[in-house]
Amino acid sequence: MPALTRKSAATILLVPLLAALALWAFAWPATRTAPRDLPLGVAGPPAATAPLARQLDARKGSFEIHRYADEAAARAAIEDRAVYGAVVVTPGGPKLLTASAASPVVAQLLEQAVTAQAPAGTKVTTVDVVPAPAADPRGSALSSSVLPLAIAGVAGGSVVTLFRLRGVRAALTLVLASAVVGIAAAALADSWLGVLTGDWWAQAGVLGLSSLAVGATVAGLAALIGPAGIGVGALLMVLLGNPFSGVASAPQLLPEPVGSLGQLLPPGAGGTLLRSVAYFDGARAGAPAITLAAWAGLGLLAVLLGGLRARREPARQEPSAAARTPQPVG
Repeated sequence: MPALTRKSAATILLVPLLAALALWAFAWPATRTAPRDLPLGVAGPPAATAPLARQLDARKGSFEIHRYADEAAARAAIEDRAVYGAVVVTPGGPKLLTASAASPVVAQLLEQAVTAQAPAGTKVTTVDVVPAPAADPRGSALSSSVLPLAIAGVAGGSVVTLFRLRGVRAALTLVLASAVVGIAAAALADSWLGVLTGDWWAQAGVLGLSSLAVGATVAGLAALIGPAGIGVGALLMVLLGNPFSGVASAPQLLPEPVGSLGQLLPPGAGGTLLRSVAYFDGARAGAPAITLAAWAGLGLLAVLLGGLRARREPARQEPSAAARTPQPVG
């Protein structure tokens, strides 16, 4: 079979396969959205909260119940991102505490679930403890930031590879480019659009680190396995990392293992870290920060190793070329 025919056949098979993978990655989690061990608090005297806790536990696997002594403790847990919301048992009826900044989708889901389980004729009072910013009440802008950052990272890693930058020079270029991405993104999302409300420089750092984690991974893969590494990195970060991130809803609303896997990839970890820094004063930022730092560090290490290998190859080839050069006789 001629080479052109083989390449055409491979393309005809590969393109539909990638299309099917993209459709599965984006559509399947969206059609299986439901609470799965969603952290929810119940506050009040044990005797009063026991019936409510049993009702919530009856929804097998939906909620992970955390018990608190009073409303103040429940509010503190929400602000610390230990739970997405809490039901406080009061003499006047149940009071629902939510945090739309953590996830507007979850806040709405909790309101519907608690209202449905409340006794007939009982009005459920809802208080948004940590509200989403007025400029982005549905969290659309925050969730929309995941894909552009992933694309920026893939583009950065690809450009470094195509420009044949290697070693320390490539690593420094990736770091500086990501820093500029972070500053530009914070200027747009915070200063201009007002959809982020936390510390400006912390947000810029998170946005830059998210871009670096993707870009360094792409460049590192390319440095180790060649240009095919760009495709592998793009597939991992864009086609899987973006829909598995859970930023548009919550990781606990995605089917397993997608919800957990997404938090181990830069788009998911970056979205979670940005939400913590922007709205919760950095609460629960440790795990996603470590995840992003690990991807960035391993990617930069791969870039450096690839540059070292590229320098050694010409050194090994020169003696071989010299050995093949005919020597003058006499």
